[in-house]
Amino acid sequence: MEKKKIIELLNLDLQDEHGAIIQYLSHAYAIGEGEMACEIEAIARDEMRHLDWLAETIVDLGGKPSLKRGTQNMAGKTPPDWMSNNVGLEDGAIDSYKNHIKAIDDPKIKRLLKRILADEQSHRGKFVHFITKAKKEGMKDIRGKRKDSVTKTLDWGIGHEYTVVLQYMFHSYMTKNKEAKKQLEDQAINEMQHLGWLSEEMVSGGGNPTIEHSEPDQSTKLPDMLKADLKIEKEVAAAYDKAAKEVDDEGLKELLIRIRDNEKYHIDVFNDLLNEEK
Repeated sequence: MEKKKIIELLNLDLQDEHGAIIQYLSHAYAIGEGEMACEIEAIARDEMRHLDWLAETIVDLGGKPSLKRGTQNMAGKTPPDWMSNNVGLEDGAIDSYKNHIKAIDDPKIKRLLKRILADEQSHRGKFVHFITKAKKEGMKDIRGKRKDSVTKTLDWGIGHEYTVVLQYMFHSYMTKNKEAKKQLEDQAINEMQHLGWLSEEMVSGGGNPTIEHSEPDQSTKLPDMLKADLKIEKEVAAAYDKAAKEVDDEGLKELLIRIRDNEKYHIDVFNDLLNEEK
């Protein structure tokens, strides 16, 4: 099989991993704290690892990782419904990986896809168990319908964090600079933490997080990447600072200040990297 076709198939897998991550995190946030939510978040982390492996393989083949979000099923009103949808999502992933394993003749890529397939089969079994668990424990959707200036601020923050996670990960895949790659990965992980904190704050306050992103920068030259990353970090650090001054809730104020200070750290890191490129 030609490299171009392999890249196309792997990008389809990557897109579906992306879709699964967001679906599973949405469900975890919607059922609140507890053992099952933690287990679902752990499955989402497995899917993040798959996405990372696929993206690195695509780059090794001379391609660019897709930032599109693939298959999702966000229907249903109750946790048992959602867990059933997750079983269906895993069924689709299992079928897709089996087909791609048959179609791709590269032994290293076959081995990688078989490794991912084993995880997906395990995830399916867990979600089948979660259907029964959710019914037995009478789990409910704890998200509310609150819409005000606070939820608007939180949704803005969630959208920003999601966007920069994608941006920094894309940049980390495309750069050959080892230090820049490491730092971009680290900052992406930190931004993913922010997304989780803000989503949990939204749900605990009676809101419903909207996990959508704007268009990430897809520069492929390191100086251009870092300039784009610095631009967005400076803008959001100022925005978080402004938001922190405007909210009355002390807990939320503290959270926004903490995230603002993390963003300022990112600015320093990216400035250092950019200066080294000059």
